[in-house]
Amino acid sequence: MAGVSIQFVLSLALLFIYLKERAAGNTAQFLFESDYVWFAPLHIHYHIGVDGISVAMILLTSFVVIAGVLVSWTQDFMNKEFFFLLLFLSLGAYGYFLSLDIFTLFFFLEVAVIPKFLLIGIWGSGKKEYSALKLALMLMAGSGLVFVGLAGLYFNTTINGQHSFDLIQISQMHINVQAQLLFFPFAFIGFGIFTALFPFHTWVPDGHSSAPTAASMFLAGISMKLGGYGCLRVATYLMPDAAHTYAPIIIVLATIAIIYGAFATMMQTDLKYINAYSSISHNGFVLLGIGMLTQTSITGAVLQMVSHGLMTSLFFAAIGMIYSRTHTRMLDQLGGLLKVIPFISTVFVIAGLCSLGLPGFSGFVAEMTVFMGSWQNPDQWYRLATILACASIVVTAVYILRATGKAVMGPLQKPGFTGLLDAGWNEKLAAVILISGIVIIGIAPFWLNQLITPGAENIIQHLQKVVTLK
Repeated sequence: MAGVSIQFVLSLALLFIYLKERAAGNTAQFLFESDYVWFAPLHIHYHIGVDGISVAMILLTSFVVIAGVLVSWTQDFMNKEFFFLLLFLSLGAYGYFLSLDIFTLFFFLEVAVIPKFLLIGIWGSGKKEYSALKLALMLMAGSGLVFVGLAGLYFNTTINGQHSFDLIQISQMHINVQAQLLFFPFAFIGFGIFTALFPFHTWVPDGHSSAPTAASMFLAGISMKLGGYGCLRVATYLMPDAAHTYAPIIIVLATIAIIYGAFATMMQTDLKYINAYSSISHNGFVLLGIGMLTQTSITGAVLQMVSHGLMTSLFFAAIGMIYSRTHTRMLDQLGGLLKVIPFISTVFVIAGLCSLGLPGFSGFVAEMTVFMGSWQNPDQWYRLATILACASIVVTAVYILRATGKAVMGPLQKPGFTGLLDAGWNEKLAAVILISGIVIIGIAPFWLNQLITPGAENIIQHLQKVVTLK
């Protein structure tokens, strides 16, 4: 607990000093850079730094990790190993969001794969071995595609007679268009697998349903954001010509994911599968915002990553609390829980309301920003995709209201539920931390928008510069 508390405090301190530095007039693209040679023969550096997008993702990671540790407070089976793997996962995420060398970024991406396999395979439930293996193989396949894309960037970048993995240096060069068109799909699809890009999303329901609560929170809240961040920071930013060329395909796949994920969620009766399939739909908004290539849509994509990370972590935390008491996640076996475990039921309802985009919660702010940014693209087919994505909100409302109604409302389904204990102090604290983030963003989103906007502006200016050069 001491370790994640320090992480949490340091992330808030990073936010404070970052905003202070910007207010003082520092307009550098990345702040607090450190650059050390790691492997000189291949020009690999340990190069780190942050912009507003990175700071937002680091904040998200710290919120999810501390909440995950709190809800796992009573973990007694191999508890040292369990918490070590959680901290190891957080190490991978922090390093990933800090990296300005794409090889270092890839290294930290890999750090976050194996612990997931172990957490599900050892501490999971149901078809845990199958789910752990499927998740690991799918993500390793994604990593392999990412590496091909990064290698393509490396060998098509020459600075002072040397190839480079440095993100800033690569962004200042104009990579051959044919090379971009060849390697962009590898990078984007590879990162996209991590963020449930259709049709490479099949690991998500099995992985989430079998994972222990804290691992589910990390998988949906952070790991899926690694993919969205990579699609934006690496694939789109470093290969802008290809991003424009492939944008229609990205938008089509994102729209399919949004609609398919929403309708697939309606068919589920297991609470974890409901949240897993809804995550496919909600992460589709991230890819839609990136594919639209407008400043507002990219800002919305980052807002959606942060919002969904908090919201889905809260949802999985509430589901875990319910399961630990009732020993079931099936809707037809639940009901009336509000009468016996009011705090947990309220948390469940709040997570659902955020998911369906109720004003006052972060989900509304993020999704509306994506929709507004998407509509700014004047192409009629892009606007059709925006309308279809907006329509999915109705489907989301249906499955969320159905799930909350069956799980916590109405009469008590089983007499044995009358003696259930409500949330403990650790579970309440975890829920409060996540709800605080959701409500603060929902009521006062301007601070997060101002944090993200400069990074989004830099990306869109880089993309527009390429169009101008053409």
